[in-house]
This record gives sequence, C-alpha cells and structure tokens, in this order.
Amino acid sequence: MTEMTKPFRSLLYIPGSKERALEKATVLPTDGIIFDLEDAVAVDEKANARDMVAATLVARDYGARSLMVRVNGFGTEWVDDDLATICAVGPAAILLPKVNCGADIKRLANYLDGHENCAGTRIWAMMESPLGILNAAEIAAASPRLQGMVMGTNDLEKDLGARATADRSPMMTSLGLCLLAARAYGLVCVDGVYNKFKDGDGLRVLCEQGRNLGMDGKSLIHPAQIEVANEVFAPSVADIELALRQMAAFEEAEAKGLGIAVLDGSIVENLHVETARGVLSRAQAIGLI
Repeated sequence: MTEMTKPFRSLLYIPGSKERALEKATVLPTDGIIFDLEDAVAVDEKANARDMVAATLVARDYGARSLMVRVNGFGTEWVDDDLATICAVGPAAILLPKVNCGADIKRLANYLDGHENCAGTRIWAMMESPLGILNAAEIAAASPRLQGMVMGTNDLEKDLGARATADRSPMMTSLGLCLLAARAYGLVCVDGVYNKFKDGDGLRVLCEQGRNLGMDGKSLIHPAQIEVANEVFAPSVADIELALRQMAAFEEAEAKGLGIAVLDGSIVENLHVETARGVLSRAQAIGLI
C-alpha cells in the first residue's frame, strides 16, 4: 500500500490526557489517530499527556491505523519536552501545529534527523494561519519527511475574521491553495474539523464538499463522526463500477489500435484510466474489493 492509496478518510483527534479515550481508540474504525498534546490538553495536564501518549505508543496496539502525535508548536514552553519524550519512543509521525513557512518543517526535520529512533518518522503540517496558507507550496516542498497537511479551519476562521457560513465560502481559497500544494508535491490533504459532533447531516454535507474538492479525508473530534467520514471519502459502488467499465472500454479500444474509447457517450482517455486505477487502488486499500 503506497502513501497515496493508504486511506485517510477519518483522522480522529484523541486528547493525550484521557486514558480511557486512548484505550477506546484501539477498536474504533478510524483510519488514523492524532494523539493531541496541544489544544485538547489543559496547561496543567501537558506533562501527564506527553508521558501517557509515549507509554501508549509503546504498549497499545492500534493495528493498521495511521498514528501521529500533535505536539505543541515552536515558541511554546512545552515543545522541547514534547519532542524529547515522544521522539524517545520513535513515533510514526508528528503533526506540527502553527506551520507558517517551510523553515518550520525543516526545523522539525533537522531535529528528527538527530534522533536514531526517528529515522522513519514522518511530518504532518497543520495549515491554520494566513501566513501558512500563503506559503503552502513552500511548506509542501520543505522536506522529504513531510507526508501530509491537516487543515486547521477553526484557527483560520478566527485569524481571517471570517463568518462560519454553512457553505464554508470564506474557507475555499485556503482549502484550495493547500490542496493544490499537496497535490503538486504528492502529499495527503485532510480537511478540517466539524465542531457540531452531534449533527450528522451537517457533517455529511461538509464531507461531501471536501470530497468534491479532492480532499483525502476529514479530521474529526468525536468517534460518532467516523462512520460518515469513512462512507463519504470511500469510493462508492458506482465509482468502482465506472472505473472498471472505463478500464475495460479503454483496453478494448487499445486492442483495436485506438487511442481513446467511448463509454456512455463520453470519451475515455489515458487520464481517465489513471483516475480509474486510483479509485480501484483506494477501494482495495479500504477492503471494498
């Protein structure tokens, strides 16, 4: 399974200070987990949270789920201890908040380069500031360790002075710029959270919007949101059937010496076949085929 086919339909934040939540996450059907040492942890719980997450990474089995730890950002009083504690256990990935420029990613990459336990540790960038959005391409190109971007739409909304509209029109420029940068450099891009965790219908609307844009998945704040995100960001039965038919039609056309095929009145070219292969790869990674 490659990085681009590995599913990130659902990426669930788990407060690092909540032992029960850390244990429960071992059986949740989320594609990935963000062990949070930042916003979800009170100041007086920061030390306890980092120790608990480090112990969890060693002792608990989360199966095939993608795991990352969101440390506190550079410039905070907690980041040095966060990195020292977490890097001692060799995390799969670190999510860096408040990324404003490529130098932030390079700084973390250099730190990881100096720790033998972190030889395979990847970096994810929280894209949540106006400066970070403007520097999205620079950030995406900053290090081979960078695996993906997670949109921080709550912080963006605050910093932009934007209104929380149902259609998220104030977010479209930021989402689009980050998605463009991610795709240009082969990175995963995960949409921001939906705060109304009891509103399944509202969540579905935003998941559909994110999927239409091209996002790989949705970051989540509650286990109740996992099912909707997993469903929306997975290839549908219709998607899979169309992909199979497109590939079959193109293969038939090639056998006749033709460079294009026609299916249901629409042209099928190489680019459509490439998209179809991607759909089938994702479906296979999720276990749908």
